[in-house]
Amino acid sequence: MHQMIPIASPLFLSGSHLEGPPSWQQLFGNDNPLVLEIGCGVGDFAVQMAERNPQWNYLALDFYNKGCLKTCNRAERLGLNNIRVIRDEARSFVQRCIAPASLRALFINCPDPWPKRRQRKRRLVNDAFPDFINAYLQPGADFFFATDFDDYGIDVARILADHPQFENMLTPDPWRHDLDGYPRSKYMRKFMAEGKQIYFVHYRALPAERKEPA
Repeated sequence: MHQMIPIASPLFLSGSHLEGPPSWQQLFGNDNPLVLEIGCGVGDFAVQMAERNPQWNYLALDFYNKGCLKTCNRAERLGLNNIRVIRDEARSFVQRCIAPASLRALFINCPDPWPKRRQRKRRLVNDAFPDFINAYLQPGADFFFATDFDDYGIDVARILADHPQFENMLTPDPWRHDLDGYPRSKYMRKFMAEGKQIYFVHYRALPAERKEPA
């Protein structure tokens, strides 16, 4: 059995040790807005975002230990204190550790596309996802999704366009292949070098008074 490399970084949190929402304000030492990236990989995007946005408390989440270790190392080299790296499964972590209406923004970049038709029910962002995640987003929170897989990008844009609690911030476009100021992760650069296009989707959670009845 492959043994996980222990991560001793002060920026690291093991999801298995988190049974409920911690005091993020206490962990970060401030009450800045809380931002989550699901699937941070090796931390390229997360570290760029945390460095550019010192006013955010950035949670970089991934299930793979090696990626969490690399993310911690990147953040420590830059002396970043506004990022915490968590190893956990995405839905379980959100349900256990994120308080309702507490996220200012959510980023999901190049998640597993589960390309075969019979596998697509396993996709993280599916028809049920907007209802699930909306409970944890503040009114006006931004949701960014990026993928190199055409079918996934088009599908996510459709799912959110059909949902009354989200507003498309790229109107009139359902998605774009370029987004100014959006860092390119290691995986995005790899896919772009292979001649693939990235699908960027950007929606915003509507304030309660603007939500239409479901």
